[in-house]
Formats: sequence, structure tokens, C-alpha cells
Amino acid sequence: MGYQFIEWDQGWDYIQKGITKLKRIVQGLPEPQFNSEEYMRLYTTIYNMCSQKHPHNYSRQLYDKYRETFEEYITSTVLPSVIEKHGECMLQEFVKCWENHKIMIRWLSRFFSFLDDYYIAQNHASHPGLNEVGLNCFRNMVYQKVNANVRFAVLVLIGKEREGEQIDRALLKNVIDIFVEIGMGHMDPYEKDFEGYMLIDTRDYYSHKASRWIWEDTYTNYMLKAEECLRRERDRVSHYLHPSSEKKLVENVKHWLVVVNVTQLIEKKHSESGCSAWLTVDNVEELSRKFIANVILEQEVPAQGSTLVQQPQDAAMQE
Repeated sequence: MGYQFIEWDQGWDYIQKGITKLKRIVQGLPEPQFNSEEYMRLYTTIYNMCSQKHPHNYSRQLYDKYRETFEEYITSTVLPSVIEKHGECMLQEFVKCWENHKIMIRWLSRFFSFLDDYYIAQNHASHPGLNEVGLNCFRNMVYQKVNANVRFAVLVLIGKEREGEQIDRALLKNVIDIFVEIGMGHMDPYEKDFEGYMLIDTRDYYSHKASRWIWEDTYTNYMLKAEECLRRERDRVSHYLHPSSEKKLVENVKHWLVVVNVTQLIEKKHSESGCSAWLTVDNVEELSRKFIANVILEQEVPAQGSTLVQQPQDAAMQE
């Protein structure tokens, strides 16, 4: 398609029709996919409108319309669909909207790619690239409004799993990945909007469990439960949390199950073993590096000869 002069109203009207078609495709409505001719006509229309001489060069107007397209779509369609839902249904909608938004960015940035290649390249200091504009719209208009509700729903599911319920781990991973991706290379959203609260929730959960187990269980049973809790938390990291959380989570569990209760554990160990145990308050630093049960097993006097009875893995769920 060769060059032809395009007035604003004529050109934008044609582009809008293409955007409407894209929205319908993204929403799963009956609409044929773009063919190569449609794609090239949209690209060429935008190219021509950005290549015309002043005052008919519409680069700035098209750049603004690109952003406004996302803002209008989010306001009219995306945000209402998320905030009207709750719990797991909200998480599913949040993930769906995020995936659809990325598809919108991918296609619209192709149509408008001439802006990225020339207009934005010349005005980079004051004009973010098309991909960044699209992500910023979702972050500012959707993520900022719903991330607290999303976090609460995620923590509820993690709590249910800790109590032995089956949950949709794949959904949790997809949601938590959004906290990472929305940072566009920075971990601040994940760490401040999710991880910090998750660690507080972990503290509350295990400090409550420990306050019961320390009185209800034998020393051996307590330590078996503690080791099982640690294994399960590592398993959560491998399935849906970000790898950077593992060290913080493990230290959190060790602290609230073992370090905080070390005095009672020493007394319990002494009273049950009937001998002078090696464990003292000075060992706490070692216990934080090497989980207490393993340390104790390594230090046991062979002459004692008693073997630990393997408890079922669901011991940590006992009330």
C-alpha cells in the first residue's frame, strides 16, 4: 500500500475499528483473527499518519490515543470484571485479565510500532515505550486498586493448604507471578505488596501452632512436626512462591517453631531423656543454621540406643 495523505478523523476512525476487533478477539467474542492484509493496513495507516509533515503529523496524538485506548478498556471492561468477584473467583478473573492485557499490549504495540521506532526513540526521556505504557496502565488502574484484596485471597488459600486442604496451586502461581511481572524487572511489588504480609501471616500461624504443640506434644513429636512444617514450606516455594522467598520463609519457620521456644524445648528434652543433654541456650545460633532435629540426631549418644518412631507426615496437622 503506497503513501497517501490521511486526515485525522479518517485515519483514527479506521484504527478504532481495528482496536474494536482486537478487543472482541481478546474477550473471546465471535470475531475472525486478523489476517496479514488487515494487519498491514493498520500498520500502514499509522505509519502514514506519523510520517506526514506538520501540522498533519499525528505522532503525538496517536501516542496519546494508544494510552487512552488501554485506559478506556480498563475502566469499562477490565476493572469492573475483577472487583465484582471475590475470593478464588476474583483470583481467576485477575489472572485472565492480566493475560488478556498482555495480548492487547502485544498486538497494539505491533500496530503502533512505528511510534516506538521513531517518535518515542526521539523523545525517550519524556515518553515511555509502548510496552511500558501498557503495563503502567494495568499497574496504576487495576493492580493498585485490587492488590490488597488479591493478597488477602491468596493468603486465605495458603492458610487452607497449611491446614491440609487441597488448593489450586497453579492458580496461586499465576497470581503471584503477576506481583513479580508488574514490577517490570524490580521486585518491590512482590516484596512489599505480597511477601512482607505473607511472612507476617506465617509468623502468626506458626507462633499459634507452637504455643499449643509445646504443651501438648512430646519433644520428639514436636520436632517431627517442626521438620514436616519446614519441608512443606519449602514445597510451597517450589510450587508457587518466588525462589527469593525461600530463605526468609525458612528462617521465619525456624524462628517461631524453635528459637522462640528453645527454653521449653531444652526442659522438655531433659525431662524426657533423663540424662544431661547437650542442648543449651548457647546452641541457638547453631540451631538456626541447621534445623534442630537434625542437630540433635547427630549429637545423640549412641549408648542411649533408642530409635525415633517415624510419625506420619500429617502429624503437623494434628490439633
